[in-house]
Amino acid sequence: MKELNINTKVGIVGSGTMGMGIAQVAATFGHNVFLYDINKDALENAKQKLINLFNRLVQKNKFTGDEAGSILNKINFVNDLNRLNECGFIVEAVTENLEVKQRLFTSLEKIVQTETVLATNTSSLSITSIASSCKDYSRIIGTHFFNPPPLMPLVEVVPGLLTSEEITGAVIKLMNDWKKIPVIAKDTPGFIVNRVARPFYGEALRILEEGIADAATIDRAMKVVGKFKLGPFELMDLIGNDVNYKVTETVFEQFYFDPRYKPSITQKRMIEANLLGRKTGRGFYDYSENAVHPEPNKDENLAIEIFFRILSMLINEAADAVFMNIAAVEEIDLAMTKGVNYPKGLLRWADEIGIEKVVKRLNLLNEVYGEDRYRVSPLLKRMAKQKQKFYNS
Repeated sequence: MKELNINTKVGIVGSGTMGMGIAQVAATFGHNVFLYDINKDALENAKQKLINLFNRLVQKNKFTGDEAGSILNKINFVNDLNRLNECGFIVEAVTENLEVKQRLFTSLEKIVQTETVLATNTSSLSITSIASSCKDYSRIIGTHFFNPPPLMPLVEVVPGLLTSEEITGAVIKLMNDWKKIPVIAKDTPGFIVNRVARPFYGEALRILEEGIADAATIDRAMKVVGKFKLGPFELMDLIGNDVNYKVTETVFEQFYFDPRYKPSITQKRMIEANLLGRKTGRGFYDYSENAVHPEPNKDENLAIEIFFRILSMLINEAADAVFMNIAAVEEIDLAMTKGVNYPKGLLRWADEIGIEKVVKRLNLLNEVYGEDRYRVSPLLKRMAKQKQKFYNS
């Protein structure tokens, strides 16, 4: 078994939020880290942000001053890609563009050692496609961290078609050593979380576009009835409408334009108007200093209707991920609770509600709209017919 231990030098490419966060995790667990960025200003900005972060953590008694200093001293901020040549494990966290990532991996392969593991933090691109730019496919793997990496426990570990089992095992062990929760996902668009979560946004946008309810009312329904921490529109504003739309668009295109993942024209118009959410001060909500958020409709029957429609679509997607062997039942539920903070696993939720009720609601939506978007997963159909559950207890 290949070892990626505490003595492994870790390289991070890209000093944005994700790269900086992964660097913090690796350094916290004792690795010497080389955080690379082509942009010197971005690198300096990342350094200052990390210094400020650790100062706050010391003030909150999360670390002593010596501990914080030791962690920061393990992070080397470098502007020369060749400085990563001795790293045993490298994670790229650059822009979500296949050609950019392929060029980067081609460059990395030329400078690193033959046993170096090359990982990508892509959230929706194919690991195999990225690996195709390299001579040795076997050492390329996906490690999809969630934002912010120091706080979010889930890491989707995604082997490409030709990734070696030895590399996969070593990366899982390393993630466990970093106190993360690794789940193995198949190399398909969106992996687990970004595939299964699409209806949380897509169906909410559809309800908005139909005029059934406004954003505030839909968000309230998911929080009050479903106990989600954030509603879909609040979450899209937090993620950034541009980022959320791009993931949906990527999954849609990679699934050969399956209507279940069709992006929203409403969200596209928001991006064109630079209404990206919190980062631009305005998205579905106004984040300016004296802004007043709209009052939601508090009709409880409407709230239950909205919640069950979105939840049924989420359950259908989770069930289809099981049907298509993306991951096991337990891993899908674990991914959704630990990766995006869902209040409970979708498949366990299906058992509690009753799979027959979910299938009935999906069939009704399919009948009303006549769209393939609402087709029921074959697994759900079979389970409803045979009165089965995902869990035995």
